[in-house]
Amino acid sequence: MVSTPTRPAATRQRAGESGRLLRWYRRFWSALEGNGKSRNGSTYYLILGTTLALTAIGIMMVLSASSVEAIAAGESPYTAALKQGLFAGIGTFCMFMLSRINVVWLKRLAWPGIIIAYALLGLVLVIGTSVNGNKNWIDIGGFFTLQPSEAAKLALALWMATVLAKKASLLHQWGHAVVPVVPIAGGIIGLVLIGNDLGTGMIIMLITAAALFFAGVRLYLFGFAAVGLGAVIAFMAMTSSNRVCRITSWWTGQSCGDGIDANYQSTNGLYGLASGGWFGVGLGQSRQKYSWIPEAHNDFIFAIIGEELGLVGTVVVLVLFAILGAAIYRVVVAQEDLFHRVLAGTIMVWLLGQGTVNMAVVTGLMPVIGVPLPFISYGGSALLMSLCAIGVVLSLAREQMAPNIRPRKLLGPWRLPGRKKSRTKA
Repeated sequence: MVSTPTRPAATRQRAGESGRLLRWYRRFWSALEGNGKSRNGSTYYLILGTTLALTAIGIMMVLSASSVEAIAAGESPYTAALKQGLFAGIGTFCMFMLSRINVVWLKRLAWPGIIIAYALLGLVLVIGTSVNGNKNWIDIGGFFTLQPSEAAKLALALWMATVLAKKASLLHQWGHAVVPVVPIAGGIIGLVLIGNDLGTGMIIMLITAAALFFAGVRLYLFGFAAVGLGAVIAFMAMTSSNRVCRITSWWTGQSCGDGIDANYQSTNGLYGLASGGWFGVGLGQSRQKYSWIPEAHNDFIFAIIGEELGLVGTVVVLVLFAILGAAIYRVVVAQEDLFHRVLAGTIMVWLLGQGTVNMAVVTGLMPVIGVPLPFISYGGSALLMSLCAIGVVLSLAREQMAPNIRPRKLLGPWRLPGRKKSRTKA
């Protein structure tokens, strides 16, 4: 007679398998990273390497995806790629500077950063320009546009980490856990939603939830927050005929009542992914970028990657994001200081969550919302802020490296004049 395992036995078996996977993961990272004074800083260089690789892929694909429409408009085919490369250079420099700054200075930037973010978002309502129905840009001299909501993501993450770390002993009380984080974050989300950018608003909601989660806020509060945020998102969706049409087209797979297919971008994105096969049709040989996917170098650039570089190209991008996420997670779990843990964890959720939403839209798993693919989609503000966020994470990762291989700091901890550094006897 054959006996089958009982439910408790099966549960223990699954728990044992999960435990083995977790132990394997820890042993793998321990061997890769080293211990104590022999730690080789591989986490630092994995974050740096994957970020630069994704940025390089982004510049290459922006050139490929934007050249056709640029030529059709009588412009140089290199215009968008050169702008992207310019912001990549500026962002890489800022990333380098932030990675060398002492963490103490990051805390001092929290309040000025959130004030500047509020000022810029308020300025958008006065002098902002509209692009595709969203008023979230400020025109700078006609050469490029600034998107303050991208800067607000990093400013909010830094500010929340600073405030939550200062209130660490009080976070078990729901009042201290919610105030002032939720009102300040809610104000930023409200200003973004006034500009009609629901996608960015959803990402900032995700950033806020991540900060509270890594701070150790009681989980039942997230249930109330989910209900409230769900109601806000539903209200924003239902009060816009364009969003209702997008959701209807996505859910039914058919055009709206007036014959408009609001999901035509996702449909053609899927055509591009399907026609790419294993190895793609070749770099620069996409057919969907010939106006089938409008502005293919923006939010739907992942479809062009799949068409031109095939399944192999998309898997490479996914693996790079997975390595980046695993490396940042390594920084999160190695931190004992609450400020470090909240800041690194929030940036991790921001970048990976935004990338996941973008790919879900391209593959038809979500209705179309304007969320760029980090490091790859065209957009100077988004690329600059993403690279600055990685610079902050690199600053935290540098603290975990052995002193003999740690990169030099540009700015050390600030002390009052005349105050000597205390010395402790061994």
